[in-house]
Amino acid sequence: MASDVPKPPSDDTHEDDLIEDLGLLVPNLELSTGCSPDHLPGNAPSGLAQSLSWRIHSLLVASNLVKPSDLAVTHTEPRTDEGPDEEPPIVTKAYWTLYIDILCISLDGNCFDAAWMAVMAALRSTSLPKAWWDADREAIVCSPLASDARKLALFGSPTTATFAVFSTASPLKQRSEGEDWTLADPDGFEEDVCREAVTIAMDDSKVLRIEKHGGVHLDKAAVKACIAIAHKRWTDMQTLSGAV
Repeated sequence: MASDVPKPPSDDTHEDDLIEDLGLLVPNLELSTGCSPDHLPGNAPSGLAQSLSWRIHSLLVASNLVKPSDLAVTHTEPRTDEGPDEEPPIVTKAYWTLYIDILCISLDGNCFDAAWMAVMAALRSTSLPKAWWDADREAIVCSPLASDARKLALFGSPTTATFAVFSTASPLKQRSEGEDWTLADPDGFEEDVCREAVTIAMDDSKVLRIEKHGGVHLDKAAVKACIAIAHKRWTDMQTLSGAV
């Protein structure tokens, strides 16, 4: 219920901020499924799992993929005797909250890109039951009929691409003496031997986010090349998903 929120947003809160303020999208990635020897079943969530969950949530918010208005359950107030000619107000009674559980079955590197593709596939197939406010019960009521459900509207189709940099440079050599290789979609072995990585999130030709950590070998030219490859991946993903 919208009225049950402990600290509801103020009237001047921008609509796009409601997703984060109200916690309407809650992704949770779990690695403790025996997906690798480092993540055995029953173990507490690892730092990697928590980091990946936070990155997925951050990208969901930054991309404005889901609008709060599409998750709102609204109600048209009855007309009053004082203003019979005025349009009755439409109030938001509740919001749908989407819990996105991601289970990793086999971990062999580049978990973020795989998890994000799974999130996008899940959201594309999400349907919301028809819901309305019952004034007599003072509660939200949902229709049990699948035919009354509606597809979740997505405002965009972001794709991510991760790259790792393998370098032969060492503290005992000049940087010019070493060689660098940029590896797309690194596996687990390549991630272990690479100290620098970059993830690019794109939606069509728009770069939504660039995450880079470790190392100093990836220059501007290399980043531009990674962006070009990321855009090619976006095009391929749209074809595979039937968007184009």
